[in-house]
Amino acid sequence: QVQVVESGGGLVQPGGSLRLACAASGSIFSIYAMGWYRQAPGKQRELVATITSASGSTNYADSVKGRFTISRDYAKNTVYLQMNILKPEDTAVYYCNAVLKTGHLSQGMDYWGKGTLVTVSS
Repeated sequence: QVQVVESGGGLVQPGGSLRLACAASGSIFSIYAMGWYRQAPGKQRELVATITSASGSTNYADSVKGRFTISRDYAKNTVYLQMNILKPEDTAVYYCNAVLKTGHLSQGMDYWGKGTLVTVSS
């Protein structure tokens, strides 16, 4: 079994910062990529940022470029999202995603955390 667990959400004022963390654990053979997605009330889930394992290349949604930074701790199978200059429109449940294999011959699959709520409000 694989567990993906997020932490670090909460209430922050506009212009403030918050750091999310996500750890993947369990029967992990290799991780292809990890990333963050978010879903605001009444909206579809959208990509925030991803980072690949092989090259460490990153991808960001246009709405967060220059404000958010994704990073990895490969030894701990952990991904972080540093969020700066937060805006009310960043309010959402943030979900962690890991694309990984559980065995040498298995295919890569998506695993999701249960989400952590980020509220940006004064």
